[in-house]
Parts: sequence; structure tokens; C-alpha cells
Amino acid sequence: MTLPDSPETHQASPDGARTPRIKRAASAARAAPGAAVAVLTGRRHVYYGWWLLAGSVVAMGLGSGVSFWAFGLYVEPLEADFGWSRAEVSFAFSISLLASGLCGPLIGRWIDARGARSAILVGTVLTSLTYILMAATQSLWQWYLFNAINAVVRQLMFFFPFMALISRWFDRRRGIAVSVLGSGFSLGGFVVVPVMGVVLGAVGWRGAILFTAFAIAALFIPLGLWLIRDQPSDVGEFVDGLPPEPLIDGRSRAETGMTLGQAVRTRQFWVLSLALMLFFYGMIGWLVHQIPFYESVGISRGAATGIVSASAGLGIVARLALGVVADRMERFEGPAMVLAALLAGAMAMLWLDSSAIGIAVFVTLWIAGSSGGPMMEALLITRIFGIAHFGSILGAVAAVETAGQILSPTIAGAVYDATGSYDWALVMFVGTFLASLALFAFARRMPAPLPS
Repeated sequence: MTLPDSPETHQASPDGARTPRIKRAASAARAAPGAAVAVLTGRRHVYYGWWLLAGSVVAMGLGSGVSFWAFGLYVEPLEADFGWSRAEVSFAFSISLLASGLCGPLIGRWIDARGARSAILVGTVLTSLTYILMAATQSLWQWYLFNAINAVVRQLMFFFPFMALISRWFDRRRGIAVSVLGSGFSLGGFVVVPVMGVVLGAVGWRGAILFTAFAIAALFIPLGLWLIRDQPSDVGEFVDGLPPEPLIDGRSRAETGMTLGQAVRTRQFWVLSLALMLFFYGMIGWLVHQIPFYESVGISRGAATGIVSASAGLGIVARLALGVVADRMERFEGPAMVLAALLAGAMAMLWLDSSAIGIAVFVTLWIAGSSGGPMMEALLITRIFGIAHFGSILGAVAAVETAGQILSPTIAGAVYDATGSYDWALVMFVGTFLASLALFAFARRMPAPLPS
């Protein structure tokens, strides 16, 4: 088995020449305005993948909003109700990350073998049930156990299947498609967090969790039954809605790529996995503690929620712009270095100055740097290891990432408990983002591996 003959991934043109991915992307961008007019006037069929992407963005927004983005809303209510410390409450998030990371390879294999649709439907039912369990929490061990179970089944219906789904439906436009999907993650902070803040204020934290169970089932089950399809051939279409490219060794591009076994035997797999681990160590840690941080420097919960919401909304624009750029680049390690540098600068700014001006500069840098977070894995993995076994490789990468992510929220919470400040946690995040940058730079110097 071999991959395409270079990282550019060529397509044969009518005259027999081979056209690089970058030129194809530029040509598609020039044609986009005319294509949009044709769609609006009914003269052109809309590729089913775009409808699938639209539904996936909504699902990503709700899924991220009620889980990752909203977790910080529960910190103070749980502290008040049970007398738990901030580190104890945050440790549930770490346990969730550990549980989801350990099951990542199995979830990835399920998606590769049975398809994303079945994973989403099964995962939705189980996830809604586990939110009901979480609402019944009476003790700390129950909070940890129910969060862990929720994290495992949530992997079936949230990030993994949708990222695998969109990566399979789009090839030549994968950069923009994945960036659009990633905008759903920002929608979770922009739209869902304010809603969950209102719900929590009205019905308390238990009622908010029960509301989450209902909302998940109400959205994801109809999407899984009536919209989601595993691959373009299920609706009689081709990838990207375009005629298929010439076969590579008798296989289409969707069938090419390394197996998980081949990938883990390369240096690139481990360097990139460690780089991503350190990158998301900082992002996840801040995601959990951003609202508590703002409150710790004298900002009200309403204002803190507004800052998070505005940052997430503006992040959508940055993410879409990055997707356009990504489709014109052969590799993604270079942009990953820039993103890590921006986030290191953001954390340094917040450490130096938490006034209104410092926070404004921080938010600007954070929006730019975090824009690539939800799309980094897909763009790095597919361009280096191919698409055929994307789910399994993504699951293995996530398992490595988890080794660092599980510690981040708890350590940041422990720092606050010990010092009454997040200053040393911010210094820690600066260091992990810089280490991530160094590893991405190392990976960039490696040639794309070819399986034997």
C-alpha cells in the first residue's frame, strides 16, 4: 500500500498534466462566487456534503457548548452546594478527559468499521442517560464516576464521528470544510454558554444538566436518522461532489493511507502526538478555568460569560480564514507553530496585565491562536497518514493527548487553591505552548512518511 506520491496530493488534469492541491484550491476559490449564484438560482445541484456539514456544525455547537464550554459554569454552584474545593470540582473534567482518551482508539475503530452514523445514534441515547445520572449526584465519587461514564459514551456522538465524517466527505476542500465544522465549536461558546448560564440561573445546576440531556436527544437523534450518511456513495455522490480522481494503485483517495500499525511506527506520529498533547494541555486547562479566572480578578459572572461568548463568536471568523489558507498549504505544521506562538503570547499577556487593556490584548491573541484548535488533528493526520484509517489514528493520537490534558484543569485549580491566584498556572501554560511550538517545528523538518 502506498500513499499519494507527495504531500501535495496531485490530480490529473484533462491534458495529462498533474496539478498540485494548492493550484486546485486557488481555482476553486476563484470559481466560488459564480457557483454561489448558480446554487441560489437553482441552476446547480447542492452537494449533499454541504447539507451534512451544516447539520454537523449545529451538532458540534451544542455538543461543545453543554460539555466543554459550560463546565466552568458549574464550578461555583458545586463548591457552594457541597463544599468541594475548586481542584476537586475540576478533577472531574480531568477524569472525563482520561476516560475519553483511553477509549479513543476503540471509538476510532468503531467509526472506521461501522461508520459514524451508528456511533452517533448509539452515543446520543447513552449520553442523554448519563446526563440524567449526573443530575442525581450526591457525593464527590458520584460526580467523578458519572462524568467518566458520560465522557466515554459522549465520544461516540460528538467530536470523533463528526470529524471523521467531514474528513471523508471532503478532500480537495477539506481545509475549509473542517474549519467550518470547527466553527461549530466556537458556536458552543458564543450561543450555548449564555443560554446555559440563563438556564442554570433559573433552575439550578441539576436542572441545567437535565436540560442538557433533553437538548442532546432532541437534536442528535433526528440528525442521525434523517441527515447523516457515512459516505457520499450512500446518496449516489462522489467526494466533494466532483468526478472521482484517477485511482492510486487501483484504489480511490478515500481508500488510501496508512493503517494505525504503520502510523505508530513512524517518528511523525509520536512527535505530532506530543505536540498536540502540549497544545491542548494549555487550551483545555484555560477552557475549564476561564470563567473562574475572570471572576477571580473581580469580573462578574455575567461579564465573564460575555467575554467568553464574544471570544468564541469572533473565533468563527478567524477559523474560517484559517481554513481557506489551509487548503493552499502542503503541510500544516507551519501554521500550527504560529498558533502555538500566539497562544503563548496570549497567556503571557494575561499574566503581565489583567486589567481591561490586558484582557483585550489577551482576547485578540487568544482568538487568533485558538482558531485552529478543533481542526488541527484532522489537517495534520490526513495530510501525513491519509484518510483510509483516519478514525483509528485519530483515536490513538487522542489517547496520547489525554496523558497531558487530564492534569491541566486539576493542576490549574490546585494552583489557585494554594495561592489564591492563577498567575503560576498562566506561566505553566506559556511553557507548554512554547514546547508545543518546538515539537511542531521538529515535525515540519520531517518528510511525509510513506508506508512500506
